[in-house]
Amino acid sequence: MWIPTEHEKYGVVIASFRGTVPYGLSLEIGDTVQILEKCDGWYRGFALKNPNVKGIFPSSYVHLKNACVKNKGQFEMVIPTEDSVITEMTSTLRDWGTMWKQLYVRNEGDLFHRLWHIMNEILDLRRQVLVGHLTHDRMKDVKRHITARLDWGNEQLGLDLVPRKEYAMVDPEDISITELYRLMEYRHRKKDTPVQASSHHLFVQMKSLMCSNLGEELEVIFSLYDSKENRPISERFFLRLNRNGLPKAPDKPERHCSLFLDLGSSELRKDIYITVHIIRIGRMGAGEKKNACSVQYRRPFGCAVLSIADLLTGETKDDLVLKVYMCNTESEWNQIHENIIKKLNARYNLTGSNAGLAVSLQLLHGDIEQIRREYSSVFSHGVSITRKLGFSNIIMPGEMRNDLYITIERGEFEKGGKSVARNVEVTMFIVDSGGQTLKDFISFGSGEPPASEYHSFVLYHNNSPRWSELLKLPIPVDKFRGAHIRFEFRHCSTKEKGEKKLFGFSFVPLMQEDGRTLPDGTHELIVHKCEENTNLQDPTRYLKLPFSKGIFLGNNNQTMKATKESFWITSFLCSTKLTQNGDMLDLLKWRTHPDKITGCLSKLKEIDGSEIVKFLQDTLDTLFGILDENSQKYGSKVFDSLVHIINLLQDSKFHHFKPVMDTYIESHFAGALAYRDLIKVLKWYVDRITEAERQEHIQEVLKAQEYIFKYIVQSRRLFSLATGGQNEEEFRCCIQELLMSVRFFLSQESKGSGALSQSQAVFLSSFPAVYSELLKLFDVREVANLVQDTLGSLPTIMHVDDSLQAIKLQCIGKTVESQLYTNPDSRYILLPVVLHHLHIHLQEQKDLIMCARILSNVFCLIKKNSSEKSVLEEIDVIVASLLDILLRTILEITSRPQPSSSTMRLQFQDVTGEFVACLLSLLRQMTDRHYQQLLDSFSTKEELRDFLLQIFTVFRILIRPEMFPKDWTVMRLVANNVIITTVLYLSDALRKNFLNENFDYKIWDSYFYLAVIFINQLCLQLEMFTPSKKKKVLEKYGDMRVTMGCEIFSMWQNLGEHKLHFIPALIGPFLEVTLIPQPDLRNVMIPIFHDMMDWEQRRSGNFKQVEAKLIDKLDSLMSEGKGDETYRELFNSILLKKIERETWRESGVSLIATVTRLMERLLDYRDCMKMGEVDGKKIGCTVSLLNFYKTELNKEEMYIRYIHKLYDLHLKAQNFTEAAYTLLLYDELLEWSDRPLREFLTYPMQTEWQRKEHLHLTIIQNFDRGKCWENGIILCRKIAEQYESYYDYRNLSKMRMMEASLYDKIMDQQRLEPEFFRVGFYGKKFPFFLRNKEFVCRGHDYERLEAFQQRMLNEFPHAIAMQHANQPDETIFQAEAQYLQIYAVTPIPESQEVLQREGVPDNIKSFYKVNHIWKFRYDRPFHKGTKDKENEFKSLWVERTSLYLVQSLPGISRWFEVEKREVVEMSPLENAIEVLENKNQQLKTLISQCQTRQMQNINPLTMCLNGVIDAAVNGGVSRYQEAFFVKEYILSHPEDGEKIARLRELMLEQAQILEFGLAVHEKFVPQDMRPLHKKLVDQFFVMKSSLGIQEFSACIQASPVHFPNGSPRVCRSSVPASMSPDGTRVIPRRSPLSYPAVNRYSSSSLSSQASAEVSNITGQSESSDEVFNMQPSPSTSSLSSTHSASPNVTSSAPSSARASPLLSDKHKHSRENSCLSPRERPCSAIYPTAVEPSQRMLLNHIGDGALPRSDPNLSAPEKAVNPTPSSWSLDSGKEAKNMSDSGKLISPPVPPRPTQTASPARHTTSVSPSPAGRSPLKGSAQSFTPSPVEYHSPGLTSNSPVLSGSYSSGISSLSRCSTSETSGFENQVNEQSVSLSSFGGPGGPEEPVCKESKTPPPYSVYERTLRRPVPLPHSLSIPATSEPPALPPKPLAARPGHLENGTRRTEPGPRPRPLPRKVSQL
Repeated sequence: MWIPTEHEKYGVVIASFRGTVPYGLSLEIGDTVQILEKCDGWYRGFALKNPNVKGIFPSSYVHLKNACVKNKGQFEMVIPTEDSVITEMTSTLRDWGTMWKQLYVRNEGDLFHRLWHIMNEILDLRRQVLVGHLTHDRMKDVKRHITARLDWGNEQLGLDLVPRKEYAMVDPEDISITELYRLMEYRHRKKDTPVQASSHHLFVQMKSLMCSNLGEELEVIFSLYDSKENRPISERFFLRLNRNGLPKAPDKPERHCSLFLDLGSSELRKDIYITVHIIRIGRMGAGEKKNACSVQYRRPFGCAVLSIADLLTGETKDDLVLKVYMCNTESEWNQIHENIIKKLNARYNLTGSNAGLAVSLQLLHGDIEQIRREYSSVFSHGVSITRKLGFSNIIMPGEMRNDLYITIERGEFEKGGKSVARNVEVTMFIVDSGGQTLKDFISFGSGEPPASEYHSFVLYHNNSPRWSELLKLPIPVDKFRGAHIRFEFRHCSTKEKGEKKLFGFSFVPLMQEDGRTLPDGTHELIVHKCEENTNLQDPTRYLKLPFSKGIFLGNNNQTMKATKESFWITSFLCSTKLTQNGDMLDLLKWRTHPDKITGCLSKLKEIDGSEIVKFLQDTLDTLFGILDENSQKYGSKVFDSLVHIINLLQDSKFHHFKPVMDTYIESHFAGALAYRDLIKVLKWYVDRITEAERQEHIQEVLKAQEYIFKYIVQSRRLFSLATGGQNEEEFRCCIQELLMSVRFFLSQESKGSGALSQSQAVFLSSFPAVYSELLKLFDVREVANLVQDTLGSLPTIMHVDDSLQAIKLQCIGKTVESQLYTNPDSRYILLPVVLHHLHIHLQEQKDLIMCARILSNVFCLIKKNSSEKSVLEEIDVIVASLLDILLRTILEITSRPQPSSSTMRLQFQDVTGEFVACLLSLLRQMTDRHYQQLLDSFSTKEELRDFLLQIFTVFRILIRPEMFPKDWTVMRLVANNVIITTVLYLSDALRKNFLNENFDYKIWDSYFYLAVIFINQLCLQLEMFTPSKKKKVLEKYGDMRVTMGCEIFSMWQNLGEHKLHFIPALIGPFLEVTLIPQPDLRNVMIPIFHDMMDWEQRRSGNFKQVEAKLIDKLDSLMSEGKGDETYRELFNSILLKKIERETWRESGVSLIATVTRLMERLLDYRDCMKMGEVDGKKIGCTVSLLNFYKTELNKEEMYIRYIHKLYDLHLKAQNFTEAAYTLLLYDELLEWSDRPLREFLTYPMQTEWQRKEHLHLTIIQNFDRGKCWENGIILCRKIAEQYESYYDYRNLSKMRMMEASLYDKIMDQQRLEPEFFRVGFYGKKFPFFLRNKEFVCRGHDYERLEAFQQRMLNEFPHAIAMQHANQPDETIFQAEAQYLQIYAVTPIPESQEVLQREGVPDNIKSFYKVNHIWKFRYDRPFHKGTKDKENEFKSLWVERTSLYLVQSLPGISRWFEVEKREVVEMSPLENAIEVLENKNQQLKTLISQCQTRQMQNINPLTMCLNGVIDAAVNGGVSRYQEAFFVKEYILSHPEDGEKIARLRELMLEQAQILEFGLAVHEKFVPQDMRPLHKKLVDQFFVMKSSLGIQEFSACIQASPVHFPNGSPRVCRSSVPASMSPDGTRVIPRRSPLSYPAVNRYSSSSLSSQASAEVSNITGQSESSDEVFNMQPSPSTSSLSSTHSASPNVTSSAPSSARASPLLSDKHKHSRENSCLSPRERPCSAIYPTAVEPSQRMLLNHIGDGALPRSDPNLSAPEKAVNPTPSSWSLDSGKEAKNMSDSGKLISPPVPPRPTQTASPARHTTSVSPSPAGRSPLKGSAQSFTPSPVEYHSPGLTSNSPVLSGSYSSGISSLSRCSTSETSGFENQVNEQSVSLSSFGGPGGPEEPVCKESKTPPPYSVYERTLRRPVPLPHSLSIPATSEPPALPPKPLAARPGHLENGTRRTEPGPRPRPLPRKVSQL
């Protein structure tokens, strides 16, 4: 049975449990669990990381921990009872763990590893704390380390700052808000601005001396030198090096490492240097022989210096090598370092050995204890300490020192009978009074132990040596008296013996007879001569002699013989026990000379402070002893001396001695009667203040009053103890009188001079320190009243001296901080005085920093939950006095501009923050009663209104993000809790006082605005918090957003009809609130929109305002990342439910639907924009949104904004053409007017004309970059018209030049033709704008199907590629997935006119093939019925799908949606006709290119001829005969008679073309290919016989036309019938379908010798699969580039076999050459030869429509009347009648003609052609109106690219190289004979047909002359019915609704037209 647990409440999982049992809870090691119930070794509970999931787990898997339970029962909360630091560590490490892994994912390796180390450190420290074996100090140290690391990690990870008190986290509820603010501020400042250390230390480590020829031991001496004052500032660090230049004692680090202590901040400057002097120990001369002398001398070697400023970078200077210099003259050795510093290069040079000193230097900052902690390894290994010279900046009491510093300066010696100067060595000893040498008291420096004697270095041959060597003599005090120092002088011989001969000595006593030590300074000592054997062991023999010049001892008054020899030393004593000051000694020995007391007391002020503090206790005893001796006589003097000493301790150098004085007062002071004299003298001074002229001494007295009162109080206590409390009343009276004098002096106003106010300021500064002393003797209330009276006597007039006002406030501040104020009784007495002064200062806005500090301290004492009566009364007083002024102060300081300097800005932020914390503290302390009293205190509604407006404004300021630093979440949450509590109180006042007739819009608006920004705060968005942080916030405060949302809803409901005032103003703010992802908040707030719609409907009958505002705000808010899919659904469902019963339901539903659809698009847009790179999804989404704003919402400004967003996306993706089209949308909204336009987006304020001009130029530039030059030309013309109309010829000239350059680029530059792909997006997981829609996309340059497919799959990584082209079913549409269906499609150009015109270069045609395309198609072959295995062509049908887009490509996007699709089926016969037409067209093109020499080699023609002839011989075309010419087929398909005839014609026509092609081939074929040509001719005859053709005359009437030059000619205007407008179709070079013949027939047998030759010549062979390469079916491989396994369908994948390696570079554009293009590239039509002179008239006479094939000998009428059924003639009847009622419309390319031709319509169903339809009109003639496009020079004629690929028989259906596409299926639609006039003549199609025409030669080419006809001026040309010459079409032009000949084409469906033009206001 499960029993609720009592004690087992909290545990940690120690083994992972998978939860495999029923109701099992899955747990991981380290999870914390809360236990609810137990049963038989099992617990039931939940993991704290996921409290919603409860389950059971084994009790053995959990380690129980102690915990306390709050709120026992269902909602109990368990808190572990462990050290708060442990709890914090645990939770912090858990949070870090998750974020740490994210760092790895984000590749932030540096922080990842640093955090890893810190986490390990914390875990180690945590173990130490948990073990619990640490001492108290160690535990404190560990906790300090832990919190430092926690804070570092939190800062690095951007987590919150944790407020702490003594390393433990602080609960904000347990302390006042002002204290919380201070804790946060302290931690923030500590983090931001590390405290500058006042103390610094230099660490020096000697590594080695690098020198080539050492061989001698060395001494290295480091010291710090002040070049400004030319003196050393530190002791010396001395170390010895061995002969190799390495430290002699490497195992003792203290011998080669030193720490120079106590450098002040003022000493870190560039004129402080580290100096290094190097002395060698060896022979006198460095180059002497080794055996010359055995005596060792100290000799100068070199010197190095380094400025300490070089170390200030903070980096350790490891392995620093200092250059070592030597002076040129040895006598200057003592100042070599100065010369190096001053860079006097002439006086020194590098040492001969070019030595370098390797050292390591580092500056350490902080006090010595901190350094010991942080660099413990340095101290543990050992380091010598090098002090500063003398005392440090701060003298510590108890510091014991007795150091005498002696500097051996210089000497003056005589030659002593020598011819050269002496080599002098000084030896120094310390001798005690007994004549014994003191051992080990001479210190050379810190690295070396002290020695008993010292030997100076020797300067060679120098009688005036200068040494300047500093020595320290740490002689104990007890040995100081009677001791002296003896200096012995010896001459060092350089002879072999190397003797040192004594020639003199000096001495100096350390202490004089009166007890004073040797005074500091330089002493000139007498050099007493002596002999080598003189015995100096007995000092009594020479101590009677004078030691210094001018000083004589004893009675020896005889004048010393004048001696020239002298010796100088400098002494400096640093002692805490000995003094050199006689006055000090006289004072301390006052009893021996009573008559000198007055003088001694007067001289005390002149004694150095360090001497006084050394003997502080003795001095104080002396003073109070004198006072006891004779208080009447010496009272005033002693008082003044005492004041001097007290003020001396205020000096920063001696302030550490204050505790010494405190200890003296507490423990040693014995003056029980002193208080009377002290009070008396003090009162005398205070009474004299107002009269005295000089106030300096009085101010000194007032400054010392704290300690004077300490002495008074202690003296009185001693007296009371001694007497049992006698004279108590008298003492009280004395104090009262003293304070009355003080009050009188304070109440005086300074008249004229500021001396009095200065004295008042001095008194006020030190007065608060007296409170604690008075409390020792008086009751708290008494002292409080005394202080209140004293402070109350201050003059309150603000015009007095400002500095005094500040001091008064500081006094108030110290009072509040004093012990007196902490007592509630005294606080209540003092509070009114404090508040009074604060009020005055705040009103004047003066001393705000001090005011803030005082207020903070006031509130720090009032804890949050203090409900005692005294506290409530204090709050009453504060609210009444300060609330209003506090609000005004915050408003005032936050409205000021922030100071520019960083220090001032920090102060400004501190002040603002402190005032805010004070306000929050006050509001948190206020109870219902306080709020009620406050609201009742306002006498009028205006006052209440002003107060509410003020407090709402302040709250809005508090909510600002910049109010607190970003990581102060704790402070923000506390502030928000206070604000929401206050708002709930005040909203009641709002309802009661400002509704109905008293309604005030401003105050209600302020309320709602505050509530909205409160809810929107970043720190309240719990969704962004970690789970643990969110849990803590919810437990402590709940979700404050919901509380405020409910309050908004409640207040809104109370408004009634006043709601109309806030519609539509509050729609935006409320919408922002509802977008917050908090379900409860949304449910509360969304219904308000229904209410708004309702009230707006009542007011104006619609809710257009609501709709407009909603739409405007939605865009900006959602683009900021707010809102989600859940919100869209919730918004929709809640509002639809609300409006169900409204009368305006329909319009409401419409509005909701519109807004919901907008949300869908905005959400999609936002999701797409999150992607890194620009892709189609982003662009498509932007297009969708842009169109929505234009078409559905008609929001012009938003529309234009998104135009520019789309434009930027295109530019980023380098879609320049699309960018131009996009910008054109904005351009079309503008007109050429001078209307001024405002500044908008990046456009400045300008006229509409200027903006449109700028747009035009930008668009032209983008069209240029996108190689869409034709569109740029149109815009150039438009803008040129404007320039011309304004006579701006300069710009007009530029524009014409630009236009010309675009024409040049069309002709000269290469353009790639893109492929087009159809993409279907199926499934619900796609964004709304793509879902279940199909698009056609324009591919990138060089992008093939495989690359495009991969790109789409990269854009949609979760999509599944569909492997077929069939339309998906409903299950795919509704699937919760993404399906992509992709295959290539063929563009169908709308206008065929340019494409069919002869002579137009491919450069021009290529533009029209792939631009302005609305229609695309793809074919899918299939077998209907039973497949004939012998001849599959019998059942091979083609399913042709046409796709119509909503907009033409290219446009504002690379893809557009498919608006309509049509599917038609082509019968096998129609398919065969189309295949043959395409192959014939391909042959004609190649022949034409060969004739006009466009081909560089003849290989393509060879291969094509071979492919067709060989396939025909081996059964290619004959399969068609077997399939369609057999009797069974003709009988079973009587309706196909005409089509069969057409197929027969095409086959015959192919034979004609082949015959002519062979003739051309023979003319141009190279010699080595003759055998192949012969084989082709032979095979051609076999082919003819297989077709049943013996001679063409047998089938076709013989033509009278002869070939005079051996080859047929054709007129320039002749166009084969298969190229007629209705019979042509663009043939894709590589389309999605291929339908091959059966392999045995389709294989192009090149096994013969000829085929092999072709293969050799062309460099490629074709597989049988490639021979009949037709459009691959999307059904076989829509998404795959692999070959289909189907035997009927070959793949469209590009094959390397398609590219001819012999093609010239000229032809290798478009994927190396055009054979790789996705469609056909319609080549220019056959270029005929020039017209002979005899034919020019005929050409001009009959124009383009006449029959050209005629014998020149015939007359013109004869030539015009012999039509033939041949399909090669222009007039063979293939022109279909233009029908206005025709169905589907295609605009195939038309052949080049002088005039424009129509684009006739066609039906999608097959009809029988008219047999008589192929006759020309009799005598028809056409006017010749030349087009400007046609007249280009022969040099500009572009060679069509030669296409290599599969050249097979006509069965190769959609061959890759044809000019146009012809289809009998499409051609023979209502065919009637159309006269030539129907293309330009007036005759029209209804004229009778003449059937008696003669048959022209089968394939004649009319040779034209090179000279082209000159075009007539337009004014003289014969008007034609056709349209003007073709110009590049207008960009984005809609498809033409009318055909050129007046017939209207039938639209495939309703197409959206551009909306009526609206002139933009932007």
